[in-house]
Amino acid sequence: MTRQRTIGTMIFVLAIVGFFLYAYLLMLSEWSPIVLQLSVLMAVGGILGVISWIGYNMATSRPSPSSLVTDDK
Repeated sequence: MTRQRTIGTMIFVLAIVGFFLYAYLLMLSEWSPIVLQLSVLMAVGGILGVISWIGYNMATSRPSPSSLVTDDK
């Protein structure tokens, strides 16, 4: 349990440090336009990646037996 707590604490601290580094790069450095462009690019890429993964799974999955039954009324 001690190792798990140590790893959890490291992740927590690194996330906070990462936030402050990102805030510095975005607000106070000359790299601000590039950081903003890369952030938007990664966000849009991630969203479109998830949407394409959903579409791929829908296109390649076999229909379940319950969806093959038709209701003739």
